[in-house]
Amino acid sequence: MKFGVIGAGQMGGGIAQVAAQSGFDVVVHDQQRAFLDRGRGVIEKSLGKLHEKGKLSDAPETVLGRIHFTTDLADFADCDLVVEAIVENQQVKNDLFKRLGQIVKPEGILASNTSSIPITALATASGRPAQFIGMHFMNPVPLMQLVEVIRGYQTSDDTARIVTETAEKMGKTPLACNDFPGFVSNRILMPMLNEAIQCVMEGVAEPEAIDGIMKLGMNHPMGPLTLADFIGLDTCLAIMEVLHQGLGDDKYRPSPLLRKMVQAGLLGRKSGEGFYKY
Repeated sequence: MKFGVIGAGQMGGGIAQVAAQSGFDVVVHDQQRAFLDRGRGVIEKSLGKLHEKGKLSDAPETVLGRIHFTTDLADFADCDLVVEAIVENQQVKNDLFKRLGQIVKPEGILASNTSSIPITALATASGRPAQFIGMHFMNPVPLMQLVEVIRGYQTSDDTARIVTETAEKMGKTPLACNDFPGFVSNRILMPMLNEAIQCVMEGVAEPEAIDGIMKLGMNHPMGPLTLADFIGLDTCLAIMEVLHQGLGDDKYRPSPLLRKMVQAGLLGRKSGEGFYKY
């Protein structure tokens, strides 16, 4: 199988790495060569760590040799499956899938790693709704087991079967859910993170205490505010807005503090400061 990934960032790079580890030939696209170089560096570092721990069946250079980095979407023409992992913005994704629908071979499957945007809407933009699906990996991709598989309204049985089998070949556990805003993972997770942010805003407790209570009291491996910083507060806000708009319930209203921090450029790890400094 020839596996395509759009976006060489945290998620796209991780998906590309795992696909290459699974023996697939992989094409990775980003808009600038600098983004590709940075993504390649992260993959190299990750493969090195896995190799040191004896968790890599092939040499790191062999795995990296299966990945082709490009700034040209035309290189995806002969891909069997292309996964998009770019900014969480429906219009940007629509524009990309409209182009990919005209480039990728007719039988090729298009998938989105979106964490909240309706799969059916993206499928329509692609012009090939039967061969479109949601393939939502968890971060960090090389370590996390789950892939949410989300069928759009017109996704074919064959498309769902191929994507499920591909996820299994990548060593993941695919679990199916329907095309509702936020799917399952983020419909449950994001309101929890949003509520933790609201607790900070209302002065219920300091961020360290909130995270400590959830780690020690609920056995969460990472506190909700640390996790929000890790995901990116801008991404958290985008998902909450999709939930609020798509489900029409004010319990999904983004915390004013979350909105204010994003406006201030305090996005978490990626900007060097969110609820904590990095």
